[in-house]
Amino acid sequence: MRLHHDVLGPSGAPPLLMGGSLGTTVRMWDRQAPLAEKLRLVRFDHRGHGSSPTPPGPYEIADLGRDVLELMDGLGLERASYCGLSIGGMVGIWLAANAPERIEALVLICSLPYMPPRSKWQARAAAVLAAGSTEPIADAVLAGWLTPEFAAHDPDVRASLRAMLVGSPAEGYAACCGAIERMDLRAELPRISAPTLLISGSDDPSAPPAEMALVAAAIPSARQEVVSPAAHIAAVEQAQAVNELILEHVSGRV
Repeated sequence: MRLHHDVLGPSGAPPLLMGGSLGTTVRMWDRQAPLAEKLRLVRFDHRGHGSSPTPPGPYEIADLGRDVLELMDGLGLERASYCGLSIGGMVGIWLAANAPERIEALVLICSLPYMPPRSKWQARAAAVLAAGSTEPIADAVLAGWLTPEFAAHDPDVRASLRAMLVGSPAEGYAACCGAIERMDLRAELPRISAPTLLISGSDDPSAPPAEMALVAAAIPSARQEVVSPAAHIAAVEQAQAVNELILEHVSGRV
């Protein structure tokens, strides 16, 4: 597995791996580009997403985590900070718990270690595979990604996110749904030793702030911040606030 990725920022700056939401590509992080003034951003597409390979399923979160370790090895990164949103955050939890020597600092945005009911992910995967496309589920997913006010005010941003989602390979998207369906990383949380920042969107229906607060309480050396107004893709909707929090947490740790 060679994940598609790009690298932004000075070669000597602290490295920050960036894993996006289910159904997005590296372009999800475009509003985090200003961080490249002080950090070396390594943005990547998960397997089954964007320009990364789509191997046959099933996938598990551990598979996506090992892909990141291979990416780090290929880039010569012994240690790096990691920032993940949604499924990207789930991968970050696995990495910080299972490869703690590789993760300097951890940022989890709008992400949880356990997301029942399983039937939700089974139904979504089935719909995508039946259609051979993510188109049938796109508008319902987008409704949770951005607040209605932001979506109405910035239709181009919504259109860009929707294009990423409908461009996702059906097989890869469905296999990642399966990984989330079977995931339960709650027992991993106390094993995380990296300083951890959790960023919640005030209006996120998928990872509500109250549920993320329980995650923060279970991770040693963790703190939570809530940005508002913001739904699930808070890094887009509240980019400046999120960027300031990431930079404060990561800068100078590597």
